[in-house]
Amino acid sequence: MSNENDTQRTNEPARIFELYKTMCLIRAFEERSEDEFDAGFINGSIHQYIGEEAIGTGVCANLRDTDYILSNHRGHGHSIAKGADPESMMKELMGRVGGTSGAKGGSMHIADFSVGMLGANGVLADGLTMGVGAAQAICLRGVDAIVTVFVGDGTTNRGPFYEALNWAMVYELPILFVCENNGYASSTVTRSITAGEGPVARAKAFGMPAFDVDGNDVNAVDALAADLIARVRGGGGPHFLHARTYRVKGHISRDKMLYRPEGETEERFKDEPIGRCAAWLIANGFEEAEIVSARDAAYAQIDAAVAAAKDASFPNKNLAYADVQDFGPPEPWQQDGGAA
Repeated sequence: MSNENDTQRTNEPARIFELYKTMCLIRAFEERSEDEFDAGFINGSIHQYIGEEAIGTGVCANLRDTDYILSNHRGHGHSIAKGADPESMMKELMGRVGGTSGAKGGSMHIADFSVGMLGANGVLADGLTMGVGAAQAICLRGVDAIVTVFVGDGTTNRGPFYEALNWAMVYELPILFVCENNGYASSTVTRSITAGEGPVARAKAFGMPAFDVDGNDVNAVDALAADLIARVRGGGGPHFLHARTYRVKGHISRDKMLYRPEGETEERFKDEPIGRCAAWLIANGFEEAEIVSARDAAYAQIDAAVAAAKDASFPNKNLAYADVQDFGPPEPWQQDGGAA
């Protein structure tokens, strides 16, 4: 995540090296999350961002601390890219004291309001409508900020996608929609259930400026995101970024991916973003030892986060009903345990 006065935004080797570090941190977090899930330290399910790291990293690098993002069920990478603390996130996944949501959200509802990460969401497309609501609130309050919403390609076939884009355009909201097109809606090839020309054409149908990018190229994502975010921030209204990528892991960590053609994952992994970025950095003056050291440092940081999470205690059970919205005392029928 960047601050307001970043001066070098695109293709500067030092900047790209920082993006490489962020991608490595996301990859390490996702791999260790799966390990700890398999070992029984994490409950629920894990939706990994492996192979898509360049998108969240390249976009969030151009956002301010005061900007907001919303995610979907695959939200760990977005959270880290926006500046959430991996140790607090790991505590959240393990249900421990010190978690980003007090151990009440877990993986699929990861959130950190302190860095503008308003939450992941297991209900497909709901992040879109909440993002539009946040952008509307920004306008009503006169706040100098924008909203970015990350959605998957499968989500573009759901009704709230159209409602959100329509509302955003009608009210010219300060929002960037980012479609991470990994080719699969859960276990279904998205193209096989999608009519027409796809997400970009659908966004343009609302009159929204829409752009396509290679989502495995962090340089390209960074450059396009810088441009689109500047347009949104400057009063240009909603914009749509469509990033082509590939989900290396299954829909959830234990997904055996039997629906994929044999050899597809291995072939597509050759184009994964971290390896591509490392090759670019070496071609632009970095030593391989620097690249390896940065990667190792990321894994060491996540190892320390895992250890800290395991050492943390579980929350007091008396806190289970804290932070629950209260509309006042219960109705008499509720007190009596009867029906209305």
